[in-house]
Amino acid sequence: MIEVSPGLRRVDMPISRRDLQILVDKTLEALGLPEKTLSLRVVADQEIEALNRAYLGLPGPTNVLSFPMDDPDQPDYLGDMAISLDTVAREAFLYGQEPRRHFTRMLCHGILHLAGFDHGPRMFDLTDQAVAAIA
Repeated sequence: MIEVSPGLRRVDMPISRRDLQILVDKTLEALGLPEKTLSLRVVADQEIEALNRAYLGLPGPTNVLSFPMDDPDQPDYLGDMAISLDTVAREAFLYGQEPRRHFTRMLCHGILHLAGFDHGPRMFDLTDQAVAAIA
């Protein structure tokens, strides 16, 4: 399931449900997880800040939050993700990256967390490989 918070508008990022579904499918394929599914919600900073505080006890917005699901009744369901369009746009500007590419990087990063990866060289390499395959 893909949801986009009402009122979000950016022509430089994929925020239509159709574009997001295509990007999610390509990302899962590039990461070797083509049979897996997930829930994605694209939000503004205010919403991700509330999620960050409620679930992690951390103040302020973040770029992506991943909530892995380990349900034997749904073995192909990875879990739920939220990506802040505001934070991703701000980071893309700060890092001098194309916004759509940075969004794709954050999507890969979040999906890898759902798949059980922690930060480290293997996760970063897989993210780089997937972004290169998709771009």
